[in-house]
Amino acid sequence: MILYKFWRQLMAFGSNKILVIGEKETFIIKVLLGKLKDAGITALFSKADVNDINEEWGDSGLIIYYLEAGERMDGDVATFLRDKLSDNNKQLALIGDAANTKEIIDSFPPHIIYKTFSRPIDYNAFISDVGLYFNMVAEGEMKKSILIVDDDPNYMGLVREWIKDTYKVSMANSGLRAIKWLGSNKVDLILLDYEMPVTDGPQVLEMLRSDDETKGIPVIFLTGKDDKESVMSVLALKPEGYILKTSGKAEIVNTISKFFVNR
Repeated sequence: MILYKFWRQLMAFGSNKILVIGEKETFIIKVLLGKLKDAGITALFSKADVNDINEEWGDSGLIIYYLEAGERMDGDVATFLRDKLSDNNKQLALIGDAANTKEIIDSFPPHIIYKTFSRPIDYNAFISDVGLYFNMVAEGEMKKSILIVDDDPNYMGLVREWIKDTYKVSMANSGLRAIKWLGSNKVDLILLDYEMPVTDGPQVLEMLRSDDETKGIPVIFLTGKDDKESVMSVLALKPEGYILKTSGKAEIVNTISKFFVNR
Protein backbone atom coordinates (compact mmCIF):
# COMPACT_ATOMS: atom_id res chain seq x y z
CA MET A 1 0.00 0.00 0.00
CA ILE A 2 2.88 2.40 0.72
CA LEU A 3 4.24 1.88 -2.79
CA TYR A 4 0.82 2.50 -4.33
CA LYS A 5 0.30 5.70 -2.32
CA PHE A 6 3.73 6.92 -3.40
CA TRP A 7 2.96 6.45 -7.09
CA ARG A 8 -0.51 7.94 -6.69
CA GLN A 9 1.04 11.15 -5.34
CA LEU A 10 3.78 11.13 -7.96
CA MET A 11 1.53 10.57 -10.92
CA ALA A 12 -1.00 13.19 -9.91
CA PHE A 13 1.23 15.61 -11.80
CA GLY A 14 0.82 14.03 -15.24
CA SER A 15 -1.19 11.77 -17.54
CA ASN A 16 -1.36 8.24 -16.20
CA LYS A 17 -3.59 6.30 -18.55
CA ILE A 18 -2.70 2.81 -19.75
CA LEU A 19 -4.18 0.61 -22.44
CA VAL A 20 -3.71 -3.11 -21.86
CA ILE A 21 -4.03 -5.27 -24.99
CA GLY A 22 -4.55 -9.03 -25.05
CA GLU A 23 -6.21 -11.78 -27.06
CA LYS A 24 -8.96 -11.85 -24.44
CA GLU A 25 -9.58 -10.38 -20.99
CA THR A 26 -8.30 -13.28 -18.92
CA PHE A 27 -8.37 -13.53 -15.13
CA ILE A 28 -4.72 -12.46 -14.97
CA ILE A 29 -5.41 -9.37 -17.07
CA LYS A 30 -8.37 -8.48 -14.84
CA VAL A 31 -6.09 -8.76 -11.80
CA LEU A 32 -3.51 -6.57 -13.56
CA LEU A 33 -6.13 -3.93 -14.37
CA GLY A 34 -7.23 -3.99 -10.75
CA LYS A 35 -3.69 -3.54 -9.45
CA LEU A 36 -3.16 -0.59 -11.77
CA LYS A 37 -6.41 1.06 -10.68
CA ASP A 38 -5.50 0.51 -7.03
CA ALA A 39 -2.31 2.45 -7.76
CA GLY A 40 -4.30 5.38 -9.11
CA ILE A 41 -3.63 4.52 -12.75
CA THR A 42 -6.50 4.62 -15.24
CA ALA A 43 -6.32 1.27 -17.05
CA LEU A 44 -8.45 0.08 -19.96
CA PHE A 45 -8.52 -3.22 -21.83
CA SER A 46 -8.67 -3.80 -25.58
CA LYS A 47 -8.81 -7.00 -27.57
CA ALA A 48 -5.88 -7.52 -29.93
CA ASP A 49 -7.82 -6.13 -32.88
CA VAL A 50 -6.89 -3.03 -34.86
CA ASN A 51 -10.37 -1.49 -34.70
CA ASP A 52 -10.78 -2.18 -30.98
CA ILE A 53 -7.32 -0.81 -30.17
CA ASN A 54 -7.92 2.34 -32.20
CA GLU A 55 -11.28 2.89 -30.50
CA GLU A 56 -9.85 2.50 -26.97
CA TRP A 57 -6.55 4.32 -27.61
CA GLY A 58 -7.68 7.80 -26.56
CA ASP A 59 -4.99 9.66 -24.62
CA SER A 60 -3.30 6.56 -23.21
CA GLY A 61 0.22 7.32 -22.07
CA LEU A 62 1.60 3.76 -22.19
CA ILE A 63 0.52 0.68 -24.13
CA ILE A 64 0.84 -2.78 -22.53
CA TYR A 65 0.65 -5.94 -24.64
CA TYR A 66 -0.01 -9.17 -22.71
CA LEU A 67 0.98 -12.50 -24.28
CA GLU A 68 -0.12 -15.86 -22.94
CA ALA A 69 2.20 -18.83 -23.51
CA GLY A 70 2.44 -19.60 -27.23
CA GLU A 71 0.62 -16.45 -28.36
CA ARG A 72 1.99 -14.22 -31.12
CA MET A 73 1.13 -10.67 -32.10
CA ASP A 74 -0.97 -10.56 -35.26
CA GLY A 75 0.82 -8.99 -38.23
CA ASP A 76 -1.84 -6.33 -38.84
CA VAL A 77 -1.83 -5.40 -35.16
CA ALA A 78 1.98 -5.18 -35.15
CA THR A 79 1.98 -2.86 -38.18
CA PHE A 80 -0.74 -0.70 -36.65
CA LEU A 81 1.06 -0.42 -33.31
CA ARG A 82 4.41 0.41 -34.90
CA ASP A 83 2.85 3.28 -36.85
CA LYS A 84 0.55 4.49 -34.08
CA LEU A 85 3.21 4.47 -31.38
CA SER A 86 5.68 6.34 -33.61
CA ASP A 87 3.09 8.91 -34.65
CA ASN A 88 2.02 9.53 -31.04
CA ASN A 89 5.52 9.37 -29.53
CA LYS A 90 4.39 6.59 -27.15
CA GLN A 91 6.02 3.37 -26.01
CA LEU A 92 5.06 -0.27 -25.66
CA ALA A 93 5.63 -2.58 -22.68
CA LEU A 94 5.43 -6.34 -23.20
CA ILE A 95 4.37 -9.02 -20.75
CA GLY A 96 5.16 -12.62 -21.65
CA ASP A 97 7.78 -15.31 -21.92
CA ALA A 98 11.12 -14.40 -23.49
CA ALA A 99 10.39 -16.56 -26.53
CA ASN A 100 7.04 -14.81 -27.04
CA THR A 101 8.34 -11.28 -26.75
CA LYS A 102 11.58 -11.69 -28.74
CA GLU A 103 9.81 -11.73 -32.10
CA ILE A 104 8.09 -8.44 -31.29
CA ILE A 105 11.26 -6.81 -29.98
CA ASP A 106 13.15 -7.82 -33.13
CA SER A 107 10.50 -6.36 -35.43
CA PHE A 108 9.91 -3.03 -33.62
CA PRO A 109 12.22 0.02 -33.60
CA PRO A 110 14.15 -0.02 -30.29
CA HIS A 111 12.89 3.40 -29.19
CA ILE A 112 9.29 2.13 -29.21
CA ILE A 113 9.86 -0.67 -26.67
CA TYR A 114 9.85 0.59 -23.07
CA LYS A 115 10.39 -2.66 -21.20
CA THR A 116 9.52 -6.36 -21.07
CA PHE A 117 8.07 -8.16 -18.05
CA SER A 118 8.17 -11.91 -17.48
CA ARG A 119 5.26 -14.01 -16.31
CA PRO A 120 4.28 -14.55 -13.55
CA ILE A 121 4.21 -10.81 -12.96
CA ASP A 122 5.82 -9.23 -9.93
CA TYR A 123 3.05 -6.67 -9.43
CA ASN A 124 4.99 -4.36 -7.11
CA ALA A 125 7.92 -4.20 -9.53
CA PHE A 126 5.52 -3.72 -12.44
CA ILE A 127 3.68 -0.82 -10.79
CA SER A 128 7.01 0.74 -9.84
CA ASP A 129 8.28 0.59 -13.43
CA VAL A 130 5.02 1.99 -14.77
CA GLY A 131 5.23 4.85 -12.29
CA LEU A 132 8.82 5.49 -13.34
CA TYR A 133 7.72 5.68 -16.98
CA PHE A 134 5.10 8.35 -16.28
CA ASN A 135 7.49 10.24 -14.05
CA MET A 136 10.08 10.34 -16.84
CA VAL A 137 7.43 11.48 -19.32
CA ALA A 138 6.40 14.28 -16.93
CA GLU A 139 10.04 15.35 -16.60
CA GLY A 140 10.56 15.22 -20.37
CA GLU A 141 13.20 12.51 -20.01
CA MET A 142 11.58 10.09 -22.44
CA LYS A 143 12.17 12.45 -25.33
CA LYS A 144 15.46 12.37 -27.17
CA SER A 145 17.35 15.62 -26.68
CA ILE A 146 18.66 17.72 -29.57
CA LEU A 147 20.95 20.75 -29.51
CA ILE A 148 20.64 23.11 -32.49
CA VAL A 149 23.73 25.24 -33.11
CA ASP A 150 23.28 28.04 -35.63
CA ASP A 151 24.12 31.75 -35.81
CA ASP A 152 20.81 32.45 -37.60
CA PRO A 153 18.18 32.78 -34.84
CA ASN A 154 15.26 32.78 -37.30
CA TYR A 155 16.25 29.49 -38.90
CA MET A 156 17.14 27.95 -35.55
CA GLY A 157 13.76 28.94 -34.11
CA LEU A 158 11.95 27.56 -37.15
CA VAL A 159 13.62 24.15 -36.84
CA ARG A 160 12.86 24.13 -33.12
CA GLU A 161 9.16 24.73 -33.82
CA TRP A 162 9.14 21.82 -36.26
CA ILE A 163 10.63 19.29 -33.83
CA LYS A 164 9.85 20.52 -30.29
CA ASP A 165 6.74 18.35 -29.87
CA THR A 166 8.75 15.18 -30.50
CA TYR A 167 12.15 16.07 -29.03
CA LYS A 168 13.58 18.01 -26.12
CA VAL A 169 15.24 20.92 -27.95
CA SER A 170 17.97 23.31 -26.80
CA MET A 171 19.66 26.03 -28.85
CA ALA A 172 23.02 27.79 -29.04
CA ASN A 173 23.78 30.68 -31.39
CA SER A 174 27.54 30.03 -31.64
CA GLY A 175 29.95 27.15 -31.52
CA LEU A 176 31.62 28.40 -28.35
CA ARG A 177 28.27 28.75 -26.56
CA ALA A 178 27.47 25.17 -27.60
CA ILE A 179 30.77 23.88 -26.18
CA LYS A 180 30.13 25.72 -22.92
CA TRP A 181 26.55 24.40 -22.70
CA LEU A 182 27.73 20.84 -23.26
CA GLY A 183 30.06 21.18 -20.30
CA SER A 184 27.08 20.76 -17.97
CA ASN A 185 24.40 19.17 -20.18
CA LYS A 186 23.95 15.95 -22.13
CA VAL A 187 22.37 15.60 -25.55
CA ASP A 188 21.48 12.77 -27.94
CA LEU A 189 22.11 14.67 -31.19
CA ILE A 190 23.60 17.97 -32.36
CA LEU A 191 22.31 19.78 -35.44
CA LEU A 192 25.36 21.87 -36.28
CA ASP A 193 25.54 24.75 -38.75
CA TYR A 194 28.46 24.15 -41.10
CA GLU A 195 29.17 27.84 -41.75
CA MET A 196 29.35 30.16 -38.73
CA PRO A 197 31.54 33.17 -37.96
CA VAL A 198 34.44 32.93 -35.48
CA THR A 199 34.11 29.18 -34.86
CA ASP A 200 32.57 27.28 -37.76
CA GLY A 201 30.96 23.83 -37.78
CA PRO A 202 34.08 21.82 -38.66
CA GLN A 203 36.01 23.53 -35.85
CA VAL A 204 33.23 22.80 -33.37
CA LEU A 205 33.17 19.16 -34.46
CA GLU A 206 36.95 18.93 -34.01
CA MET A 207 36.62 20.35 -30.49
CA LEU A 208 33.85 17.88 -29.65
CA ARG A 209 35.84 14.91 -30.85
CA SER A 210 38.94 15.94 -28.94
CA ASP A 211 37.09 15.77 -25.61
CA ASP A 212 36.30 12.39 -24.03
CA GLU A 213 33.03 13.75 -22.63
CA THR A 214 31.66 14.87 -26.01
CA LYS A 215 33.45 12.80 -28.66
CA GLY A 216 30.62 10.28 -28.84
CA ILE A 217 27.83 12.80 -29.45
CA PRO A 218 26.43 12.32 -32.96
CA VAL A 219 26.42 15.37 -35.23
CA ILE A 220 24.31 16.15 -38.29
CA PHE A 221 25.48 19.19 -40.22
CA LEU A 222 23.15 21.93 -41.41
CA THR A 223 24.41 23.41 -44.66
CA GLY A 224 23.15 25.96 -47.14
CA LYS A 225 25.25 24.67 -50.04
CA ASP A 226 24.20 21.72 -52.16
CA ASP A 227 26.91 21.68 -54.84
CA LYS A 228 28.99 18.51 -55.10
CA GLU A 229 32.20 20.06 -53.80
CA SER A 230 30.52 21.50 -50.71
CA VAL A 231 28.68 18.26 -49.94
CA MET A 232 31.91 16.25 -50.29
CA SER A 233 33.63 18.66 -47.88
CA VAL A 234 30.88 18.06 -45.32
CA LEU A 235 30.94 14.28 -45.70
CA ALA A 236 34.74 14.19 -45.44
CA LEU A 237 34.36 15.10 -41.76
CA LYS A 238 32.33 11.91 -41.25
CA PRO A 239 29.27 13.33 -39.49
CA GLU A 240 26.18 11.17 -38.99
CA GLY A 241 24.62 13.02 -41.89
CA TYR A 242 23.77 16.43 -43.27
CA ILE A 243 20.61 18.44 -43.87
CA LEU A 244 20.26 21.11 -46.52
CA LYS A 245 18.85 24.31 -45.07
CA THR A 246 16.59 24.57 -48.09
CA SER A 247 14.82 21.38 -46.99
CA GLY A 248 11.26 21.66 -45.78
CA LYS A 249 9.80 20.49 -42.49
CA ALA A 250 8.93 16.98 -43.67
CA GLU A 251 12.44 16.20 -44.92
CA ILE A 252 14.14 17.52 -41.80
CA VAL A 253 11.77 15.70 -39.45
CA ASN A 254 12.16 12.46 -41.43
CA THR A 255 15.97 12.72 -41.46
CA ILE A 256 16.10 13.10 -37.69
CA SER A 257 13.53 10.33 -37.13
CA LYS A 258 15.42 7.90 -39.37
CA PHE A 259 18.65 8.68 -37.52
CA PHE A 260 17.16 7.70 -34.16
CA VAL A 261 15.40 4.62 -35.56
CA ASN A 262 18.58 3.31 -37.17
CA ARG A 263 20.91 4.19 -34.33
